[in-house]
Amino acid sequence: MNPVAFTIGPISVYWYGIIIVCAAMVGAWVATVEAKRRGLDPDEVWNGLTVALIMGIIGARLYHVFSTPGGGSVGWHYYRQNPLAILNTREGGLGIYGAIIGGVLGVLIYCWFRKFSPLEWLDVGAPGLAMAQVIGRWGNFVNQELYGPPTNLPWGITIPLENRYPEYSSLPAETRFHPVFLYESLWSLLGFALLMWIGRRFKDRLRKGDIFLLYIVWYPLGRFFIEFLRPDAWMMGSLAAAQVFALAAIGLATLGIIYLHRRPLPPTETGIAEETTEPAPVSPPALRDEGTDHEG
Repeated sequence: MNPVAFTIGPISVYWYGIIIVCAAMVGAWVATVEAKRRGLDPDEVWNGLTVALIMGIIGARLYHVFSTPGGGSVGWHYYRQNPLAILNTREGGLGIYGAIIGGVLGVLIYCWFRKFSPLEWLDVGAPGLAMAQVIGRWGNFVNQELYGPPTNLPWGITIPLENRYPEYSSLPAETRFHPVFLYESLWSLLGFALLMWIGRRFKDRLRKGDIFLLYIVWYPLGRFFIEFLRPDAWMMGSLAAAQVFALAAIGLATLGIIYLHRRPLPPTETGIAEETTEPAPVSPPALRDEGTDHEG
């Protein structure tokens, strides 16, 4: 399909941008549902969304700029010679890890400004972030990117010759490739369902920050294995950079969960009502008989 949805005079509006905006809106709506469930003001989600989006876009762009991807994709070697191109996001180049880091920083800034609990609001936003990834990854399909090696599987997709990595340019036009974007979208969908279920099933056992940290374990776990199918991966030795970051994120998030659960929850935080000992009823003081109790 044409990556340009429509034009307004000299301005072209791309499907990728429309999909990303829709993903952010749906993700924020999911966060409002979580906020209501926790007794928080859902309007704060929309108020903080702008900060999180701006920081997320900056983080996503910087991750791409300083990367060194394979498959002929541009990275740091290109941008250091063409610094003005860093601002040209219309040609693509956004990294999800950078988006997550930037978005988290945006939430922390907003919570600091509003004097909110950052861990609680990161929990509110985590399922919405997973859902945003479910939708956002389809922007890669429109751009005919984020695909893997050739495959005979029935769900393989064709890629036009002009969008292929150099090593696949000589393959027949009908060649099908692994839809890596689809794998990541489905993994995020499963993660969204899991976070929503855990948040409700184990709400009496969770600490503030658990849902967010579980997301930080879940997404990188899938990304680690999906990355084996990416011929355009930024490599760090024998592993892709995304795999190295995934292992680091999983390790840190796991340590964070262990730290949060180092002590048992007080009864009031587990949903168990505090035991209260009602005082024994106090008998009213005996009334004096003014008629017989005389001082002698």
